Amino acid sequence: MKRKTRLLTPVWGGVALLGALAATLAGCGVPAGGGVSPMPQQRMMAAGAPPALAQALPPPSRMRQEERENYKEVEDNPIKQVSAEPVSTFSIDVDTASYANMRRLLKQGGRLPADAIRIEELINYFSYDYPKPDSAAKPLAVSAKSYPSPWNPKTRLLHIGVQGYAIDAAQRPAANLVFLLDVSGSMGDVDKLDLAKKSFEFLVKALRAEDRVAIIAYSDETTTILEPTPGDQGQKILNALAPLRAEGSTNGSAGLQMAYALARQNFDPAKVNRVLIATDGDFNFGVTRGKTLEEQVADERKSGVYLSVLGFGGGNYNDELMQRLAQKGNGVALYVDSLIEAHKIYGADLFANLFPIANDVKIQVEFNPAQVAEYRLIGFETRQLRREDFQNDQVDAGEVGSGHRVTALYEYVPVTSDFRYMQPLRYAPKAKAAASSDVSREIAHVRLRYKLPGQPSSQLLTRPVGPADALEKFEQAPADMRFAAAVAGFGQLLRRSPHLHGFDFAAVRAIASAAKGDDPFGYRAEFINLIPLAERLR
Repeated sequence: MKRKTRLLTPVWGGVALLGALAATLAGCGVPAGGGVSPMPQQRMMAAGAPPALAQALPPPSRMRQEERENYKEVEDNPIKQVSAEPVSTFSIDVDTASYANMRRLLKQGGRLPADAIRIEELINYFSYDYPKPDSAAKPLAVSAKSYPSPWNPKTRLLHIGVQGYAIDAAQRPAANLVFLLDVSGSMGDVDKLDLAKKSFEFLVKALRAEDRVAIIAYSDETTTILEPTPGDQGQKILNALAPLRAEGSTNGSAGLQMAYALARQNFDPAKVNRVLIATDGDFNFGVTRGKTLEEQVADERKSGVYLSVLGFGGGNYNDELMQRLAQKGNGVALYVDSLIEAHKIYGADLFANLFPIANDVKIQVEFNPAQVAEYRLIGFETRQLRREDFQNDQVDAGEVGSGHRVTALYEYVPVTSDFRYMQPLRYAPKAKAAASSDVSREIAHVRLRYKLPGQPSSQLLTRPVGPADALEKFEQAPADMRFAAAVAGFGQLLRRSPHLHGFDFAAVRAIASAAKGDDPFGYRAEFINLIPLAERLR
């Protein structure tokens, strides 16, 4: 039974695989470059399609210019003097939307706004081999290394890695999902609604009988297309998606309201309860004020229903709003530029994107003034927290899914360096000489707070970074760390950072190529192939 509501007033405030791909998509109206049957359930964690063999993207949305795309204006994190501000606090970010969107813009050869680049999302698009936690009861493990910066020989990088516990496929909790599809007129391009429907096929074919899926479509009308249906009835779910067409205005607020109501109606505390919205983010009817939408999504989060956002298309892509909603909704913000990316999201990264293992994850780094003169956090500009927020369990922060990895990089200036970003303070206390066996030899102290799902109180992890963690040469760093540094340098070049001291795209390519390592799905190779596109655009 389909339920409709027409709203004239606001409702509430606020990759060998490519041949198969081509064959699968022939005659479907979906662009080449994606679309294979998902891996069987027991192999979901290993699924993934090599993008290096799929260079084509869906055609740009009627080749429109990006002037109507909306990105939050963000300034790079400033340099901090340890004598004045020794502590840095931020919420983790596991989103990858910025990387996939950047890839789209580079391949289209159009304008690439600096504000479309969130460096931490570029870095965290890739997998890294970090020490693993022992159990789901203590689901996070923290590692740290220091090594020379590749763009300034007089500074160093502090590389922090957080590894999440990976749930066994047979032990994963059941899911109560609501697919919320934007079917407004702006979704009519082939890289939008058609791609969204095909994308959901990967997820549907991975579901089990104990899972439930409902589907809601919204434009100027909001319609329940499919009532909650067991996940093993995949063909029924896909049949409900198939006839959807794009037309009308975009009353996203009404769609969110109905989706949350349906999710609450079927809420099960033993399941993962989540709304997945697929949209270009162009809310142009009903309540569209971002702050109000944020407030309502934050309220719904308290019910235990999470919101994840899947972005599609361009021309009118509202990245800023989608980021805010995902953050407030305890979910992830992802961008789908091809079926290759959809296969990654709901194949190799399915558990990470769907099943949380830790909530409200915050990182705090205290730098030792006896060892460090200055520092800056690379990325995470939109995730900054106040120092006192770290211990406040009422302050919302990011979520980590099963097997997720989070990487954070700081550039810092050792006190022994003759380089400084800023003039030293006249009245700063003199740093004490390092003793042989006390904490003054430490570079920094890393703290991490998180909550287990459903728990109100946080747990604390700590990790000192000492002399044994400091590598003398950049080339001594593990390949994963050198690759991450290359991606960080790439992102800073795109954002036109003033801190790179002649570091260029050729240096990025040299480092990334040497550190590519094991690349089973070709994601790192694809990144290396994007570098000359970025250089040409610049």
